[in-house]
Amino acid sequence: MGGAVVDDEPSDVKAPDGGWGWAVLAGGFVITGFSYAFPKAVSVFFKELIREFGVGYSDCAWISSILLAMLYGTGPLCSVLVNKFGCRPVMMVGGLFASLGMILASLATSIIHIYICTGVITGLGLALNFQPSLIMLNRYFSEKRPLANGLSAAGSPVALCCLSPLGQVLQYHYGWRGGFLILGGLLLNCCACGALMRPLVAGKKNKPKKKLLDFSVFKDRGFIIYAIAASIMVLGLFVPPVFVVSYAKEMGNEDTKSALLLTILGFIDIFARPTCGLIAGIKWVRPRCVYLFSFAILFNGITDVISSQATDYPGLVVFCIFFGLSYGMVGALQFEVLMAIVGTKKFSSALGLVLLMEAIAVLVGPPGAGRLLDATHNYMYVFLLAGCEVILASIVICMGNFLCIKKKPDEPEAHLENGAPAEREKLNSLLEAEGGEHERAQPAGVRGGAAEAK
Repeated sequence: MGGAVVDDEPSDVKAPDGGWGWAVLAGGFVITGFSYAFPKAVSVFFKELIREFGVGYSDCAWISSILLAMLYGTGPLCSVLVNKFGCRPVMMVGGLFASLGMILASLATSIIHIYICTGVITGLGLALNFQPSLIMLNRYFSEKRPLANGLSAAGSPVALCCLSPLGQVLQYHYGWRGGFLILGGLLLNCCACGALMRPLVAGKKNKPKKKLLDFSVFKDRGFIIYAIAASIMVLGLFVPPVFVVSYAKEMGNEDTKSALLLTILGFIDIFARPTCGLIAGIKWVRPRCVYLFSFAILFNGITDVISSQATDYPGLVVFCIFFGLSYGMVGALQFEVLMAIVGTKKFSSALGLVLLMEAIAVLVGPPGAGRLLDATHNYMYVFLLAGCEVILASIVICMGNFLCIKKKPDEPEAHLENGAPAEREKLNSLLEAEGGEHERAQPAGVRGGAAEAK
C-alpha cells in the first residue's frame, strides 16, 4: 500500500490552511463543477439524440440518471481506491475515464451505447474525481475549511451557467457528435486538477495499514443521524430544479422565459455558497454548524412548501431567489458537517458510504415526484411532497443531534458539539507544548532527577 502511505495524511501533520491548499481548492472548484453540472448540461443534446435514434425524452433522461447514479453509487469503490492508491492517481485515472466515455459516445450507433459510454464510463470517471477532491480539501484546510468548502461548492452553479450555453453552441456548430467529442477533450482538465492534489507528506513512514473501507463509522451516532437525514433530504432536494421550468410553462410562459428561472437560481447559488462558508467559519458558529446546516435544510423545505402556492411567474421568480439561497447554504455545509463529525481519518470511508445511501434516494426522488405529477396533474402536490421530505430531514438531524449526541462530563470544552476531533487534537498539542516548555525551564539536575524517577 505504498500509495496510501505517501498520500494519506497522518494525525501529526497540521493542515496548512493556505499555501498549496489554494491550488487544491482551485482543482476542487473545477471538479465539483464538472461533477454536478455535467449531468444537467448533457440534457441540451437530448432533442438531437431523440431525432437521431428515434427514442423518447424519457429514454434520453436515463443518461443523466445513470450519470448521477454512478456519481453517488460508486462512493464505496472510490473510498477503497483512495485508501489503497491515494487521491492523486485515482483522480488522474478518473479524468481519463471521464474523457474516454464522451469520446466513445460520439461514435455511438444506439442510445444503449450512450448509456454505457456517457452514463457508466464518464459517470465513473467523474466519481473518481469528486470524492478524492473533497478528501484533499479536508486535509489541506482546518481553520479555514468552512470557507474552502463554500468556495469549492460554488463550482457547481458556475459550471452549470457555463456548460449549458457551451453545449448549445457546440450542438449548433458541430452537431451532437462533435459536441460530445469536444466535451470529452474538455474533461481531460480533470487530469490536470488531479495533478494538483499533492500529498502533504513526501516520505514514507512506518505505520499500520489503513482499512480500505472503514465500517466503524456506523458505531458513531453522529454519522448515523447524518446519513439518515441526508438520505431523506435528497429525496426532495433535487425535485424543484427539475420541475420548476415545466411548472412555469404550465402557467403559459414561453420557453425562454421559463428557462430564465434556472439562471436566476444558479446566480443566487453562486454567491450563497461562499457566503455561507464564511458564516460557518465564525468562531461562535463553527462548533454549532450542524444546527446551521439544519436551519439551511429547513429553510429549503419551507421554500418548497410556500412555492407550491405560486400562481404566476413573479411568484416563481421569488421562489428561485430563496431556493437558490437555501440550496447554496445546504451545498456549502453538507460535507463540512460530515468532515466535522467523523474527522480526517475516516472521512473517505464515511463519504463513500453516505453517497451510496444518497444514490438510492436520488433514483427514487425525482421519478417518484414525476409519478405523483402524472397521477394528480398538479405541480402543487409535487412541491409540497418535496418540501415535507426536506423539512423532515431537518427535524431528524437537529433533534437527533440535540437529543442523542450528548457531551460527556469529562470531555474538554474544545470538543465540538458535532463531533469534530480537530479541536481536541489541537488542545492535546497545546498541553504537550506547555509541558515541554516547563521541562526546558527546569535546571539540568532537576530534569535528570525527574528522568531517573520516571
